[in-house]
Amino acid sequence: MLSTLIWLPIIGALIIAFAPVKLTAQRARDLALAASGTTLLWTIWLLTQFDLTTVSFQMREFLPWLPMLGLNYDLAVDGLSMMMIGLNSLLGWIAIYSSAEDTERPRFFYALILLVSGGVAGAFLAQNLLLFFLLFEIELVPLYFLISIWGGEKRDYAAMKFLLYTAIAGALILTGFIGTVWLGGSLDFSYDSVSQLKLPWAGQIVLLSILLVGFGIKIPLVPFHTWLPDTYVSASPPVAILLGGVLAKLGTYGIFRFGLGLFPDAWAVLSPILAVWAAVSVLYGSVTAIAQKDIKRMVAYSSIGHMGYVMLGGAAFTKLSLIGAISQMVSHGLILALLFHLVGLVEAKVGTRQLDVLNGLMNPLRGLPMVSALLVLSGMASAGIPGLVGFITEFLVFQGSYSVFPVQTLLCVVGTGLTAVYFVILINRTCFGRLDSQTAYYGKVTFNERVPALVLATLVVLFGLQPNWLVHWSAATSGAMVTAISMVETAQVDSASASVYP
Repeated sequence: MLSTLIWLPIIGALIIAFAPVKLTAQRARDLALAASGTTLLWTIWLLTQFDLTTVSFQMREFLPWLPMLGLNYDLAVDGLSMMMIGLNSLLGWIAIYSSAEDTERPRFFYALILLVSGGVAGAFLAQNLLLFFLLFEIELVPLYFLISIWGGEKRDYAAMKFLLYTAIAGALILTGFIGTVWLGGSLDFSYDSVSQLKLPWAGQIVLLSILLVGFGIKIPLVPFHTWLPDTYVSASPPVAILLGGVLAKLGTYGIFRFGLGLFPDAWAVLSPILAVWAAVSVLYGSVTAIAQKDIKRMVAYSSIGHMGYVMLGGAAFTKLSLIGAISQMVSHGLILALLFHLVGLVEAKVGTRQLDVLNGLMNPLRGLPMVSALLVLSGMASAGIPGLVGFITEFLVFQGSYSVFPVQTLLCVVGTGLTAVYFVILINRTCFGRLDSQTAYYGKVTFNERVPALVLATLVVLFGLQPNWLVHWSAATSGAMVTAISMVETAQVDSASASVYP
């Protein structure tokens, strides 16, 4: 069942790329939509089959591949990966639907997007460390071409920078995986086997640190973020949706799955540092976003801050904070995808993304009233206004983290206030004011251009009004992860007591 999520997009990509018949741009787009839409429907069906009360992995698929290397085709899903699979399937469909119908080299473009979608799905499902690494790396090449061919100005520079940073991240992750298995005296890269290894405390600290840096580049967190603004700004809106909405979540997913999951005792030791790291990223991303004049670059920097909330929740490792952190990954993906789509519409209709030029788009006759209204909605959601999905996920993180890291949590709360500041600046300068009657004759937003925004906006509101539909997916998994940490801390206390009172 799970293999369908990987192979359906990949087979669709191969058909589009190598079909012997001539495909028009519209025909290639329709085939890509059919493949991504079927994948999305299959994901929805899998959600109905998922047992919310089960802590262990479900729907397991296993096929021996290269057992002498410890590499096998091993897939499974739990509350953490199920939410990421849903987000990936949805945003993959959104990225294709929001693509321009006259996209150049359409067969290559849609084939690459489907390859990215299949590879990311496989990474979220992989239960073998080497399999995860292979699928983690597969998306590099398609994304490089998506940025360098269909991107904006400085696309070659941005694509190469993205490739180099992500390649370094992959090398660090592979080093961490190999070091873990080698130090444990095993040849099996199965997640279940590695999680049972008894490693020395110092080795765990080193290995966890390596993985944190590797996945921290992927997220990215400060100071490994410098590739993000250039890449997000240069990428076309559909590719930016994939980069920010899905690919960044591979970093946080990897930290939770392979950092917290494999090294709970080392995680407990390093968690204060992680909380400070999260607070610094939140404040830096928010303050830097305020200084931007390009609205796409502003949204890109805002992403750094919001991913810091995820790290804060993971650092605190209470059940509430972990549920909030995992839900924040989905919430951020939805909101960021909506923002990038709307920014792309503004640039396409107005011809600029500069705050100093944009104004009056809320004008109901000659402006972009629906785009402006949805931009206000997405800005409110990102700022954590109650009733929208951003509020409940951030509130859960703060509520669950305050008892453990009160200072860092308060600093992150300040970051939400700064988020409101830069989105007020964005909305005030773009949506309000008076249009220039000589130049303001913008093209109408078509129905196809509205659909992705309306779908995302509906989910943002729906999950905000009924948050349990979002947060309950990860409750059992979060509880199990917290229990593992608690058992480690209890064992450490008992050992210390025994040494003092023999």
